[in-house]
Amino acid sequence: MTVIRRSGGWVITLSFLVALILNLLPLPDWARPFRPDWVTLTLIYWCMALPHRVGVGIAWGIGLVVDVMTNSLLGQHALAFTLVAYLTLRFHQQIRVFPLWQQALSVLVLLGIQEVTELWINGLLGRALPSWAVWAPALTGMILWPWIYVVLRDVRRRFRVT
Repeated sequence: MTVIRRSGGWVITLSFLVALILNLLPLPDWARPFRPDWVTLTLIYWCMALPHRVGVGIAWGIGLVVDVMTNSLLGQHALAFTLVAYLTLRFHQQIRVFPLWQQALSVLVLLGIQEVTELWINGLLGRALPSWAVWAPALTGMILWPWIYVVLRDVRRRFRVT
């Protein structure tokens, strides 16, 4: 039996805490529609980089935390994050070998799936559908993905997260 030593769990936790804080920071009115979903981007990275450590269960837990912090329907973000984590885990080997620009397109699709899931839930609740601005965070996330990927990869390597 081989024992695999896992290290750096605190780095993963800290990266999610930073992402949660970035999601809650106040922005000027003109910039609010363009705020990327930092938690989802962080989740996508860790599911791709360490699929044996970060998965559907962690996505569900983080989603519940986001639901409580944003005062939304309990389980709304959890369901969307779980779906994104599942798809990322399912295709992580293919996405990892893509160049960064193709990874960014894959991230756009994953963020779009998250938005559609949340729109579907809001539609079931009878809430009004938002304007086109609902897609702006997905586009911003796609644009920022290469930098997020490089920063989190460097953090993972520097602290030897396995």
